Amino acid sequence: MVDSELGRHRKYCKRSCRQRAYEQRTLLEGTSIPADAVILSAAEAADFGDRMFALRCAAEDLGTAVAERADHDVLAELTDTLLELAKEAEKLR
Repeated sequence: MVDSELGRHRKYCKRSCRQRAYEQRTLLEGTSIPADAVILSAAEAADFGDRMFALRCAAEDLGTAVAERADHDVLAELTDTLLELAKEAEKLR
């Protein structure tokens, strides 16, 4: 996408991107769905809930290990697991 120095900057990289944005806006007209809503299927929502549960369990495991004064290697392993699960949990789709 090349912008000229004259005029305003382009909002869309090409016509098809502008068309997709228009289609998304018109699909939501007349509905109670906010324009910035994220819509997930039931399976995607369940998968997201499962990832959140796994993340909470990993955080609880780490908290328990800290309370029990676990050794450094155990804490490092639990922290790595927690970080991996957190990265996975970020993904909505």
